[in-house]
Amino acid sequence: MQPRRAPQSLRRDQRGAAAVEFALITPLFVALLMGIISYGGYFWLGHTVQQMANDAARASIAGLTDAEREALARESIAAASAGGPLPIERLTVAVERAGGYVTVRATYDAQGSIFWAFDKLIPMPPRAVARSASIRMGGF
Repeated sequence: MQPRRAPQSLRRDQRGAAAVEFALITPLFVALLMGIISYGGYFWLGHTVQQMANDAARASIAGLTDAEREALARESIAAASAGGPLPIERLTVAVERAGGYVTVRATYDAQGSIFWAFDKLIPMPPRAVARSASIRMGGF
């Protein structure tokens, strides 16, 4: 058995201080890392959907009728999705013409995405990632 120590010597004893600091800081650090990964994935998904909408809007400009523009936009989204990270089954596309502009709205349903795995711990945005792109029809 070890001899009893005086109360003053216990105050100066630093053994175990690192373990206590580690136990206090680790949960916060892990939550911060999970937040970085989750929101990084959300921003990546948002950027990918925005690029798909941009490309679909550019492709739709070649159509002569509204039906042809919509078909071209959907083909562009399908081509970008094939072999890409976002499955086409979870993407919805809407094409509309108003005034002299064609607007493509792309929405990705991120249900089951790994980036929302910690949504009980970290507040996350809605699982439907929606982006749109408008392009002017015609010349100058």
